[in-house]
Amino acid sequence: MHVVVTGGGGFLGSHLCDALLRRGDHVLCVDDLSTGDPENTAHLAGHPGFTFVQADVTAALEVPGPVDAVAHLASPASPPDYHRRPLATLAVGSRGTENALRLAVARRARFVLASTSEVYGDPVVHPQREDYWGNVNPVGPRSVYDEAKRFAEALSTAYRRTLDADVGILRIFNTYGPRMRPHDGRVVSTFIRQALDGEPLTIYGDGSQTRSFCYVDDLVRGIVAMIDSDLPGPLNLGNPSERTVRELAELVRGATGSESGLEFRPLPVDDPTRRRPVITRAQHQLGWFPQVTIEEGLRQTVGWFRSRRGQASAERTARKPVRC
Repeated sequence: MHVVVTGGGGFLGSHLCDALLRRGDHVLCVDDLSTGDPENTAHLAGHPGFTFVQADVTAALEVPGPVDAVAHLASPASPPDYHRRPLATLAVGSRGTENALRLAVARRARFVLASTSEVYGDPVVHPQREDYWGNVNPVGPRSVYDEAKRFAEALSTAYRRTLDADVGILRIFNTYGPRMRPHDGRVVSTFIRQALDGEPLTIYGDGSQTRSFCYVDDLVRGIVAMIDSDLPGPLNLGNPSERTVRELAELVRGATGSESGLEFRPLPVDDPTRRRPVITRAQHQLGWFPQVTIEEGLRQTVGWFRSRRGQASAERTARKPVRC
């Protein structure tokens, strides 16, 4: 297959590029690198099946050659990023999604939207099934991301109903793994960075709020399966094993061997209190379910963070001037 991956320079997008290339697909990765990192795909330079294009999908998405599928992952995805770039977040959810849809329709290609569990907002129904409409504050501090994704779902559905576009929608829950940015504001990366630096682990609220953490390799298997299917969705992708933030902190301390303490701060506005997916549809329709335990996933992720710290230290040492 020839697959266009928007946002392919990001954490999740780069892992998707890897998975597609491993099975022999050709990948055109499009990213403006506003939140992505060139190092995420640096190892793919020279790969005969990989092409990287630095471009803003909200401006245009013109791709030469055949296209069999478009995986639309482009978007700021962590709170610091979408708070810092609110208009860009709304633009990529609206104009960026439509440009990606137009490309898919023009090439008669499969289109897969990476939506998010944030469309459920601070849910009053627990756990969350795909037929739940959500509880989103449209003018709250998280609204630019939540509503951008909700609009992207509506737009994709309209293209399917009106233009018979081959659209599939995935709602992705908390995902973690190698290539997360240390300061991206997500709880797993923040806890690991703080633990390795010997800093207190910052917990907002009392730590009783829950999340469901899915390792990136598991999540990417689900995206690839959705690309290969003709299912419209929406389908939840996430790990149904629910953990409190306080439990996660203890798991990270154990995985890092850290003696860091815990520091409690006020809970942010509109922060979801509970989050857990019902994945029955994904299990029955895609044959997908997560396989990596959180203990193993954290071990892999901590190992990657440690390797990056070692590399950064080596680079600083190499740049240090020699005094005679």
